[in-house]
Amino acid sequence: MELHTLKPAEGSVKKRKRIARGQGSGRGGTSTRGHKGAQSRSGYKRRVNFEGGQMPLQMRLPKRGFKNPNRVPYQVFNLATLEALAEKNGTTEFSVESLYKLGQIKKNDKVKVLGNGELTKGLTLSVNAISESAKSKIEAKGGSVTIVE
Repeated sequence: MELHTLKPAEGSVKKRKRIARGQGSGRGGTSTRGHKGAQSRSGYKRRVNFEGGQMPLQMRLPKRGFKNPNRVPYQVFNLATLEALAEKNGTTEFSVESLYKLGQIKKNDKVKVLGNGELTKGLTLSVNAISESAKSKIEAKGGSVTIVE
């Protein structure tokens, strides 16, 4: 096998359709657009959900619920997760910046701590939000919690 003998597989390469290149091409005249009407003219663009005049699907289906514009998305951490991170990294202090440096959250994420799991030692937290159960468990073990904005 040599480079000058290589060819594509049989039937894998097709010729491009050359539209509007005269009557002899077989695609002259109306150039595959039919006669008259909006779709035959240049500049025609079909609307995104247009279904030929039929009622579009998104209008036929019922609308449910709403999106709350005031929702604040949090990155959630349970106490069990923080305990595992403390063991792995040998630290008892966690802040939004330290969690970012550990690769647990993205730069602008807000952090909320929930009370699922048990603690073996007190943790020092500086987070955006915390549940009451998590706060009581941390303070019971001698840790502290600071809420940051």
